This record gives sequence, structure tokens and C-alpha cells, in this order.
Amino acid sequence: MAASAFRLTRPSIWYPSAVLCRFSSLGMDNMGIGASRSPLERLPFDNVVLRKLPLDPSEDPGVRTVRGACFSRVQPQPLKNPRFVAVSSGALALLGLSEEEVEKDPLGAEYLSGSRLMPGSEPAAHCYCGHQFGQFAGQLGDGAACYLGEVKAPVKGAGLTPYSRQADGRKVLRSSIREFLCSEAVFALGMPTTRAGSIVTSDSQVMRDVFYSGNPRMERCSVVLRIAPTFIRFGSFEIFKQADEFTGRQGPSYGRDEIRTQMLDYVIETFYPEIQQNHSDPVERNTAFFREVMLRTARLVAQWQCVGFCHGVLNTDNMSILGLTLDYGPFGFMDRFDPDFICNASDNSGRYSYQAQPAICRWNLARLAEALSPDLPSERAQAVLDEYLPLYNTFYLQNMRRKLGLLRKEEPEDEVLITNFMQTMHNTGADFTNTFRSLSQISCPVEGEAADDTEAIKQATELLLQQCASLQELKAASRPTMDPRELAMLLSMAQSNPMLFNILSDRKTVARQLEKLSRLKELLETTEEELKAKQTEDWACWIKQYRQRLARECEGVSDVKMVQEERVQVMDSTNPCVVLRNYIAQNAIEAAENGDFSEVQRVLKVLEKPFCVQEGLEQLAWVGRRGMEEPGERDEGEQGEPEEDGRGAGNRVLVPYDSKPPAWANEICVT
Repeated sequence: MAASAFRLTRPSIWYPSAVLCRFSSLGMDNMGIGASRSPLERLPFDNVVLRKLPLDPSEDPGVRTVRGACFSRVQPQPLKNPRFVAVSSGALALLGLSEEEVEKDPLGAEYLSGSRLMPGSEPAAHCYCGHQFGQFAGQLGDGAACYLGEVKAPVKGAGLTPYSRQADGRKVLRSSIREFLCSEAVFALGMPTTRAGSIVTSDSQVMRDVFYSGNPRMERCSVVLRIAPTFIRFGSFEIFKQADEFTGRQGPSYGRDEIRTQMLDYVIETFYPEIQQNHSDPVERNTAFFREVMLRTARLVAQWQCVGFCHGVLNTDNMSILGLTLDYGPFGFMDRFDPDFICNASDNSGRYSYQAQPAICRWNLARLAEALSPDLPSERAQAVLDEYLPLYNTFYLQNMRRKLGLLRKEEPEDEVLITNFMQTMHNTGADFTNTFRSLSQISCPVEGEAADDTEAIKQATELLLQQCASLQELKAASRPTMDPRELAMLLSMAQSNPMLFNILSDRKTVARQLEKLSRLKELLETTEEELKAKQTEDWACWIKQYRQRLARECEGVSDVKMVQEERVQVMDSTNPCVVLRNYIAQNAIEAAENGDFSEVQRVLKVLEKPFCVQEGLEQLAWVGRRGMEEPGERDEGEQGEPEEDGRGAGNRVLVPYDSKPPAWANEICVT
């Protein structure tokens, strides 16, 4: 984040840190006038972006194509009886606000949901385009969000904008809780992200078909207050795109090159001032800017991979120009490790799977480079893009060495050790988060102890076996998601009519289904005892390699105990013991939908300290087995449907936040 530009957004209320400093002096100079105003009413809006970038002259509230402008003025639609579900004290502190004063403000929920405008606020919606699932979609924009102004913060779910398309401009409680909790969870894990200051719900309702079953139901409208230096994204620069050769769509401001240059100048001057200061030549400046965006993106996705986070919808309109995690929709933290993990049930091709994320981010950077041309010459952009993969690998290895406690030496064999670890986790169905967390309990060989000491390896193996999947769980995970008849038809078509096959599917998708089928067949011929023996053998083999590497960490060290203590400290501050698993979010959602917001607040407190072993992690979690939800295209969150056997949300058992997920968690569907 640029120190000179901290902005809050409602979807942005934007907040330069310089303004926050000025806020203090303004408060003193106007003590007589401001004494009766609440802290929210004294927020110092300056709304710089609306002066720096073109504003749509039309105030027509209807959906329309917006040409020659980066923002449109909007009027947020008030909610009925808005009230807080939860607030984040850390995020609100970025605005100089305390949790207590916001919650006690009788107008607090109205202000932070956009139902009532704070003095100085100038609501606006941002115009941007995007490549969605690889295809240029044309104009998108803030369809359910708007800037309140620059202090400053987006609020998702604030009402209709010119970019709402066919939707109603509202978000419901389910998706809002997920976004609120994950924004703060990702921040606590040490990853760059937009923040969430509050979540407000209301008595306003909208119709949603949760299960896509033709049985819609009414749900409460809710609003999340987002905070970030800026919400400008890769897709912001795609509004100038010429007609796409595949979809035929073009950006609404195609041909307005002067606005693209104006936006580029604004972004660099405001958020990358050191680059602006160090480069007088425009091409050199723009290349340095693109390189910095590339570097931040590579570092961010490496961090995602190392905590098992999957974004779910890595379209160009969801990529921050500052390298922040942006737009929390169908995200997911992996439970059982699977490189093909897909958190978004709408992603039938696996385009945004866990292992695809690094390559997809590079693809998105290439689209940004195209959008910046000719301000960024293509040959200069390509040279920067060539640096991406080596940089990503460097960041990834640095993170992984810390996660494995390899701190004193960097050996070429480390990459093989890490790859073997991930493969063993996959083969044994090990829980991603808990297996990494357990590694600090495997100690370096002490003096006189061999790295392949049988008893030490046995104890370490038993430790990791606790995180492995059962035969039943692996069978369920290996079932093809494609109907066998459809798969057989596609295999036949690939031979008889390759052109039609390429229209309907692709070889990668079919190969993934065949791999699952092969794995399932193997498991059907395996007993639980045989599986346990194979898992034991796999882990014992890897642990032996790991202890040999740990022994080399201690070579030439007089105080092995000190090395071990340092290693444990680093590992336990790098490998979280709790992440926002889907079942944790679902428990909080179900409680909130029944009027109990305490679980949302409790989960927030736990997620704020993800590396700490916290007392009382056992919580009465709602269990009932959920039904399946059909894939769709919305990001309205997750749901499960109670069975008719009476084991609904009313039944509760103790499910620790740091445990492997309960069986029903596998059926939670997020789209």
C-alpha cells in the first residue's frame, strides 16, 4: 500500500493517510462546530478520485453503457431497519474509528450501509470491464457496490447502479458474512487484502433461489463496508479495449486513449509515488509500474498457494492494481490437499483451480499489459512477463522453507523435498492446514540420534496419519463429477468428431475425470487396512528424508536446542492452526440467519489470531447433513439443505475450529 494513499471504500470510502493526519488538525480547529458531531460525521472526505478521473455526466439510475467516464454518480438505496451483525475493530482503526464508538452511534449502521449519507460523502460506482473465464465480457462495473467517497470505503450491496446488469444490486446475509470474515481472516494470515470494517443486515429482503431448484425464498439484504487504498483493478483499464476478436465486445470507452493515460497517471502518482519520482521518461515509468504490479501479484499468489487458499473467480476484474486479494465470492480454503481443488462449483473446466492460480495470474497480467498499450510498449511488457514465473517460484520456495522450518540453509534438494511432501499429502488425502501445523512437532535429530531412527520416524508418522483421509473419504473424493454416460460420449466424440469435442469440452477436463475414475477403481479394490499400511509407508519414507534435511540444518551448531526452538517459533507463526473453512463459515451463516450474530463475532475473534492455540475452540456447531446445490454463476455464498431425517440445524455437536471438517462439509456447495 502506498503510504500516501490510504483509502476506504464503501466500496471505497477512500482514505489517504495524509487526510487522516489532516483529520486531527481539522478536529482541533473546528472544535466548536464539530463537538456535537459523531466520529462518523467528522470523517474528512476529500473524494480525490472523482476530481482526477472523468465522471459520467448522467445521473440516470438505469442500467446503461457508460462511455468516456470512470465513475458514475449513484444514490445508495436505503435498507429497512439496518443493524450491525459484526464490526472489525482493526479495520475500523484504519479510519481512526473505534469499535465502541461506531457500535454506540445510533446512526452507525445507517451510515456504514449507505442508508444515510455521511457529511462529505459523494456516492459513485466504478466502471470497469473484464475477461471472465477467459472471455472478454465488455462493461461490468460496480453492480452491487459503490464508493461513498474518499476517506473511504466500498459497501457491497448498496443498491442499483448503472452496472447492475440484470441483478437487483443487493447482497444477502450469506455472501456478506463470507466476504466479511474472509477479508479479515486473510489479513490476519499476513496476506495483502482489502479489509472489511463492518457487516450490516436489515429487514429489507430480496428473492433468491438458493438451490437453483425453482423454489426461491426471501433473504435479508446485507451490506459489507470494504476498506482499501483503491479498488481500481486490471479490468479498470479494459474499458478502452477494442472489439474482442472472439466475443466481438469492446470497452465502452474504446478510442478514448487520453482517459487511459489519465487513469494511469493517477494510479502511479497516487499509489506508486516512488516510481513517479524515480522515472522522468514515461515509458520507463510505466514499465517500472507494470513490473511492480507483476511482482506484487506473484508474491500474493505464492502466499495463497502456501496456505491452501483458492480465490475461485480470478477474472481480470477481480485483480487488484495494488496486488491485494480482492472480491471474495466463491473462495475456499482447502481441507484435504488436492492440487486440482476447485472451490467454485460454477467452474466446470477447473480454470481457476488451486494449481492453476499462478498461471492464471500471469495470463491476467498479460491482459493488463494489452490494456495499457501503447503507454506500455508490448516488447517492454513481454520482458516483464518473462520475469513472473522465476519470481513466483522464488517467493513460493521462500514461504515453503519457512513452513518446513528450513531456515539456516537453502539447498537445491529443498524443492524436491517440498514436492515430495505435497505429493504424499495428496496420496494420503492429508488435511492441508493441520498437516503443515503438525510439522513443528517433528524435531531435529539430537546428538547421537540417527536421522533414520526407527522410533522417531514411527512417532512422527503416527502424528501425520491422524490428518489422513479414510478409505470412505478418498472414495468420495475420487468419484468423477461428470456423468459416466457423458464421459463415454465425449471419449467417443474425441475420436470421431474432434472439432465438436473441442466445442463441448477439452482434453484436460476429460483427462481429469479419467484420472478420478482410475483412482476410484484402485480404491474399490483396497481395504482400510491396506490403505493405512500404504499411508504409513508413504509418510515414513518422507519423514526420513525430512529428518535427514533437518540434521543438516544443525550441522556446525553448538546449541541444537536453540535451533529447534527458533524453528518451532517460525513454523508456528507461519503455519496457521485455524483458517476460514467452509463449515466454519456455514455455521456462522446459519446462526445469523436465525437471528444469532454471536457466532459471526466469535469466529472473527478466532480468525484474528490464526497462529495462536486458543482456549475454547470447541463450539456448538450446527451439523445436519446438507444437500447438494446445483452449479450456477452467482457469488451469493454457500448453502446446504437439511435432510428430512430431522438432523437439521437444531442438532449440535462440538466441532473445534481447528479440527478436520465434519463429513457434511464435503457437500457444501459454493458458486
